[in-house]
Amino acid sequence: MRLRRLCGGGGFVYGWRPMGQQSIMRAAMWMAGWLLATLGMTIAGRELAQDVSVFVIMMLRSVIATLMLTPIVLMNGGFTGRFSQFRLHLVRNILHYAGQFAWLSALVLIPLAEVIAIEFTMPLWIAVLAASFLGERLTRFKFLALACGFAGVLMIVKPGAAALDPGHGVALAAALLFATTVSMTKFITRRDSALTVIFMMFAIQTVIGAVPAWLAWSWPQPENWIWVAVVALAGTFSHFCLSKAISLADATIVMPMDFLRLPLTALLGWTIYREGIDLYTALGAALILAGNTINLTKAQTR
Repeated sequence: MRLRRLCGGGGFVYGWRPMGQQSIMRAAMWMAGWLLATLGMTIAGRELAQDVSVFVIMMLRSVIATLMLTPIVLMNGGFTGRFSQFRLHLVRNILHYAGQFAWLSALVLIPLAEVIAIEFTMPLWIAVLAASFLGERLTRFKFLALACGFAGVLMIVKPGAAALDPGHGVALAAALLFATTVSMTKFITRRDSALTVIFMMFAIQTVIGAVPAWLAWSWPQPENWIWVAVVALAGTFSHFCLSKAISLADATIVMPMDFLRLPLTALLGWTIYREGIDLYTALGAALILAGNTINLTKAQTR
């Protein structure tokens, strides 16, 4: 019986699945849940960031998610054995915390579509990190994918054409930090389950974010508590949806569905915030998506 390897990403499942045991329609439904959750978090994060500090948003999200996940952990063996890689979890979550701060900050600095387009360079940086630290081979197709992604970022940022917007640098920093944490997740999940990774993420970030949140603390306005709920629920549910989708079908089938997030985000940005999309942003996004497509479709050639 032939086996096919699963690829990994933020919250992805890593392992081996027999070929033929895929459920593409069910995977597509879980990816629809992922898209709705991430779009909801994008809008909620932007709305909240105009009311309270990003540090406060991150603290509220982590506390609520930890409270939600604790009963699930207790029903699945408790805390026994979940701290065997604590140092790796700690480093990963310090970097993820910084990436989350950069991503939420970028949402209010540049148009939503530009944030998501730059975020889509993350799989390309993961390819570089995996080759550098995890022993994976960097093929000519991955070099081509990286070139397309880098060209796409230059198209969006337009260096030299105008004053460089700090938001582009912040969004790129978020993508690089997320790529690093995903690469660490791939190593960590060789021993720890996805539930352990997600629980440790929110629990550790509750602790490391306590002081920054306290220093910048202000309660959200009453009308914005709905956005707090969306950030917490969507931020947790999105990880679960993505893990389920990857467990039901190959990443090369599932992940191109995530490309829908870019036009959907652009549509939301235009509808809600009246953000336009110029030709350079559209071409840059197309190059980034092309790079990701090459990276995904040639993943099996290693």
